[in-house]
Amino acid sequence: MRSIPANPLTRMSVNYQLILLFLLMVSPVFMLQWYGNMKAEQILKRNVTNAYLELNKQNLSLLNRDMDSINRITMTIIQNPLTQQMLPDGTDTVLTRVGKYEALDKLLKSYSIGGDGGGAVAFSLYVNDPNDDYSFAPKVRQAAQAGVFFVSDRNQPEWFREALQKQGKGELKIIDHFDPSSDQGTLSYVRAVNNISHGNGVIGVLVVTKLERMIENDFRSVQLPDGEIYLTDWSDRILASTTKGAGSTLPLPPAAKVTAMEGILDTVHSDYIYVVNYSYLLQQKLVYRIPIHSLLQQQNELKRVIQLISVVYSMLAFIVVMYFWRSLMNPMQKLVHVIRSYVPGKPVRKMTGRRGNDELGVLISSVYDMADRLNHLVNDKYQHEIKQKEAQLQILYQQINPHLLYNTLESIYWKSTLEGKGESAEMIKELSKLMKIGLSRGRELIMIGEEMEHAAAYISLQQRRYEHKFRVEWKVMEDVRPLLIPKITLQPLIENAIIHGVKNMGEDGEIVISAELQDDKVTVRVEDNGFREADLAAIRRSLHEEQPDPSMGYGIRNIHQRVRLHFGAAYGLGYTRNQPHGTVATITLPKCEAVPAGQ
Repeated sequence: MRSIPANPLTRMSVNYQLILLFLLMVSPVFMLQWYGNMKAEQILKRNVTNAYLELNKQNLSLLNRDMDSINRITMTIIQNPLTQQMLPDGTDTVLTRVGKYEALDKLLKSYSIGGDGGGAVAFSLYVNDPNDDYSFAPKVRQAAQAGVFFVSDRNQPEWFREALQKQGKGELKIIDHFDPSSDQGTLSYVRAVNNISHGNGVIGVLVVTKLERMIENDFRSVQLPDGEIYLTDWSDRILASTTKGAGSTLPLPPAAKVTAMEGILDTVHSDYIYVVNYSYLLQQKLVYRIPIHSLLQQQNELKRVIQLISVVYSMLAFIVVMYFWRSLMNPMQKLVHVIRSYVPGKPVRKMTGRRGNDELGVLISSVYDMADRLNHLVNDKYQHEIKQKEAQLQILYQQINPHLLYNTLESIYWKSTLEGKGESAEMIKELSKLMKIGLSRGRELIMIGEEMEHAAAYISLQQRRYEHKFRVEWKVMEDVRPLLIPKITLQPLIENAIIHGVKNMGEDGEIVISAELQDDKVTVRVEDNGFREADLAAIRRSLHEEQPDPSMGYGIRNIHQRVRLHFGAAYGLGYTRNQPHGTVATITLPKCEAVPAGQ
């Protein structure tokens, strides 16, 4: 027969099933909301990104136009005869060199936009003067001004040497500390000036400074919503931007890293949209970085409407689930708590509230009725077991008391016959002690100290009975004496040790009685050194079999059963051999302290 697969919901509690129902009701709405917002964002990002791509191209065209203008001016300055004739030919006088310097300095200042007043763009020519032919001219730039300056081989700046290595190729770069009056770097166009007339040699380096102002003006013509515009070199070092940070490196996501020589790309990373227009030939990148949140403001109203609908629907679903939770789950949870905490025999607290006539109400009533019937059965069984144990204890005590009294009277009889009446009083005194402790005012458990007194009185009577005295040694720890033991437990064991062990050994006979506490377990031993070998197998059968051999007697079985009845099957009496001769009887008891009177 083909088995039907189990329903996985049956493995879940009803609580989780209701939660799962609620999630199934509200999850489609939130999934649709998430999908709609995602698609709207994608469409908006795509449309806006396309617009920024076109805007980036126009912005780059504007920058290229301005840079072309700068490049034309630099070419004009380089090709000007005044520039080409700056290197001395060996026949120039000092007056001639002064005239060349003043004419070229005036030319450069005329091309500089804004002139000496600190305009946006300044043209400066740094002439290579290794022989100090222009010693009268300034060697160090003193202020943000255009003009002609001279450098020797000893004081060439790093950017000067790099420009010479480019061999006439222009480059945009940040020059740090270019202006001695300012700690800020400046964006410069640097280009080596070759000697055209002679076909070799380098006149110097033409530097166009303050280009960041011109580029920033171009950036201001573009309106980005909270966006940022960066002009970087090929290694992503910021040349100019709408924010501070020129000279630092612009962190671009991996998707915005260029792999081609020239082109434009866009990508969405984290919270930003990146639009990058790059040219390896110019070693430049124009980067737009626009925050996504500024683009999504247009759809916030639609989002709020969708969210409101989702929240209202979720609240309605929550109210429905809570209604079923209250009408169904609260009674069921109380019932589950009662069932889990129920202990047979313990009264069950009645459930408060009205019980319905539906299936759940019938189930609750049936469970409570079943618990009441089970409690009655448990109580009846418990009372029956108590009466049964009491009857067993009474039978055991009835077996041992006549046996003890008979042996004691027999001892008194033999002693009186052999010695007359001289020690009868002492023996009667010991007998009275035996009777007093044996009765124990009806108590079944007495302290080990009292049991030791009972055993000592019995030993005293036995020592008076036998002509040859045997020795008795006591090894009882003080912390054991207040603990409880069934009364008349040691006397039968001592009696067996005397009769079957040391009876005929005289002074060589020895009985050791010890008691110690280890952890929560008390061990009481009665050891003898008798030469007669005990039948341990027969003793174990007498202790543990349901119907033992009557010839073995009832004394030790009585002790074993009483200990187990009081303390459980883990405790009782056991026998082992003593070394080198004799027998050891061991009683194992739990650590059970006496309850003070009145408690």
